[in-house]
Amino acid sequence: MIDLAINISLWLIVLALALMTALRARPLLVSSLRQGGGEFLRLLPRIMIGVMGSGYIAAALPQDIVGQWLGESSGILGILIATIAGALTPGGPVVGFALGAAALKGGAGAPQVIAYSTAWALFAFPRLITFELPMMPANVVWLRVVASLPIPFIAAIAAMLIGRP
Repeated sequence: MIDLAINISLWLIVLALALMTALRARPLLVSSLRQGGGEFLRLLPRIMIGVMGSGYIAAALPQDIVGQWLGESSGILGILIATIAGALTPGGPVVGFALGAAALKGGAGAPQVIAYSTAWALFAFPRLITFELPMMPANVVWLRVVASLPIPFIAAIAAMLIGRP
């Protein structure tokens, strides 16, 4: 039921934006539709591969090991391991979220997967080295990283306190 409400909300937002764009300038609407459609067609195969790949990865992961190191009972150690793994994971959302979904299917706990995905979004060291450090002063990048360090732990602990999704 929640998924349906989210989908309807997202489509309503898209329609409202399309209407606002059409009222502003019809050529702008056509251009936006072309660009959005092209982006959709470029991303769709990647998303499909990521979702299918996460299923294969989940099947290949040894559930007893995943459960032991990243399961709900792994506690803070599991959150720490997941945070480090998230920070070391290269790639975009198809890779990061597919691995998180695979870990969840493979026996990892929700707080641990939340810590993984949060750390991946905040710290991804390959992205830091490739994009952030060459473009921004190093002291700003490292200050951002240090200031963000507690966030995966806070998110995971909040998930533990809230309960099972």
